[in-house]
Amino acid sequence: MANPLADDLDHVLAQVDPLWEDLRGARLFLTGGTGFFGCWLLESLLWADAHRRLGVEVVVLTRSPAAFARKAPHLAGHRAVRLYEGDVRSFADPEGTFTHVIHAATEASAALNAEAPRIMFETIVEGTRRTLDLARRSGASRFLLTSSGAVYGSQPATLTHVGEDYPGAPDPTDPRSAYGEGKRVAEHLAALECHAHGLGAVIARCFAFVGPYLPLDIHFAVGNFVRDALAGGPVRVAGDGTPWRSYQYAADLMVWLWSILLRGVPGRSYNVGSEEALTIGDVARRIAEAEGVAWGIDREPIAGALATRYVPSTARARDELGLACPIGFDDAIARTVRWHRNRIRNLVDCPSPSLVP
Repeated sequence: MANPLADDLDHVLAQVDPLWEDLRGARLFLTGGTGFFGCWLLESLLWADAHRRLGVEVVVLTRSPAAFARKAPHLAGHRAVRLYEGDVRSFADPEGTFTHVIHAATEASAALNAEAPRIMFETIVEGTRRTLDLARRSGASRFLLTSSGAVYGSQPATLTHVGEDYPGAPDPTDPRSAYGEGKRVAEHLAALECHAHGLGAVIARCFAFVGPYLPLDIHFAVGNFVRDALAGGPVRVAGDGTPWRSYQYAADLMVWLWSILLRGVPGRSYNVGSEEALTIGDVARRIAEAEGVAWGIDREPIAGALATRYVPSTARARDELGLACPIGFDDAIARTVRWHRNRIRNLVDCPSPSLVP
């Protein structure tokens, strides 16, 4: 049986070439390895390892190795992967040295940000501090921090695409800013480490994404819409459908993250995402129409209100690193739906270890 992600992984493999050579014989440390980003980082790294014979080893920090083994046994049980139990805020140093460290822990969680903002903030900050300490002590040459577009605060409605030089920031007096403020401090810690100790730390300011492994049952609107479509509809928009968003496909996201890790300028930030802006209503409509189900919007827009935006300018990544988003939104949705439908039908519950060479 072929790996259901083979086409996507071949895309990442080809687009990142020849940078994979930088990872020949590498030993990586990965936080957040069991989440959306982490699973894709492992899938793409192990695919490259198999096809380019890189001889990599990756140590994955996880609070529950057993839970990850149940979720993705083909990743957890791979010969190049070692699961390391610990909390990102307080883990003990693993044995040995590392060449590359990727800090992808603390993905966005609307529930945690609303219910326990201090825990959210402290987890981001202390987790970053702890991972930077490991990188310094282990002699790592490169460090990738996955940050967020939330560091810009609310994007002005009149600013179509926000760039890295935009001076905006979250409101520090608003508890809902815990995630964005935490990511700002995390970026500052990485920059300080780069300046003080010469660590090759680079920052990926990540926006919104879609693809296999994206949870369908939490606060990600596009995931909720895919869930509704898979259930036969209707696809429901809980708000008025006017906010503007953009979605980068997971395979393109991986091309960007690996390229930033291996070629990004130390101390520099790069927006990561798509510039193809869509209203939430359009997102719902296109998903529903692609799957042939009904859709609807729960509320009428407020007359005269300006729609919110969360759309990056990716000119820096495009101009400095030659990055692009060849997989468009409709194709991204088709691939995501196909992957989830296969799982639902139990045709492919989870690839077996043999599916990763």
